[in-house]
Amino acid sequence: MPINPLRILNQDIPAGKTILHLDIAKLHTGTPIDVPVIIQRAKKDGPTLLLMAGIHGNEVNGVEIVRQLIRKKHNVPKAGSVICIPVVNVFGFLNMAREFPDGRDLNRVFPGTKTGSLASRFAYHIMQEIIPHVDYVIDFHTGGDERFNYSQIRLDAMDAESLELAIVFGTRFIMDSQNRTKSFRNSVTKLGKKVLLFEGGKTLDLDKNVTKSGISGTQRVMNYLGMSNQKEIEIAPENPLLLSKTQWVRASKSGMYRSHVTLGDFVIKGELLGSISDPYGSTEYKIKAPNDGHIICSNHAPLVNQGDALMHISVESSQLT
Repeated sequence: MPINPLRILNQDIPAGKTILHLDIAKLHTGTPIDVPVIIQRAKKDGPTLLLMAGIHGNEVNGVEIVRQLIRKKHNVPKAGSVICIPVVNVFGFLNMAREFPDGRDLNRVFPGTKTGSLASRFAYHIMQEIIPHVDYVIDFHTGGDERFNYSQIRLDAMDAESLELAIVFGTRFIMDSQNRTKSFRNSVTKLGKKVLLFEGGKTLDLDKNVTKSGISGTQRVMNYLGMSNQKEIEIAPENPLLLSKTQWVRASKSGMYRSHVTLGDFVIKGELLGSISDPYGSTEYKIKAPNDGHIICSNHAPLVNQGDALMHISVESSQLT
């Protein structure tokens, strides 16, 4: 029996590998900027999974995760279809920048408009040309600037199916995070699609542990959905923690910053987290934990300003089984 028809970007997608190009805009030189869309279809029907990264052009660790999934052929399903967009914001990727050339954050303009700003038009075409064909999405991100995120999945924990998929993915932390207005996740979720937002690492940085977490988690989700072609799937290392409330520890002073704890550590209220000093040896201020909790994000910047986010710490959490 032939597989169900699938038509994307005005092209019929047969079983096997297809590479399409989402051609929306050009550089000032007239050079077209096209976004490769790599599709793998099985001969057997099943769900369609979208793996995407680089909504923020400087979040390269997500790009590396999708790249390796393609390179190792983990994106070749035994049932259904896998759509990979390794670099969504090609403009930002070229410039090693978060934003689009118009200065807008692509992840704040969804679902976009046909005649709006450059970023808005780009969001519109993704929502019109790609999203209607998918059932599940894994969207890979990193921490902003020098803020390094411990590998985690973010979702609306009230969605039972998404929470089950997050448990299957197998990161140590799952964060109950409300959908941000005009974000990609919010717009896609409104259409009834299931979205897992992966956070791990920091901008302009490749981390082997983060990459491994993203790849193995994706394999487990594909296996759960009956799509994986892999004979052996790595078991999730531990039961995850659902973080229902978190807070940022911020710098009370400007100066040279050093951390005294390790990302992922569980700390006790009042425990020394780090210190900030002036460069002349005159003053040094201690930073202490405001509550018991896990460190899920740590600022790696050596110099900080008053009010900068230093650490993201859980406040309320529960063990999932």
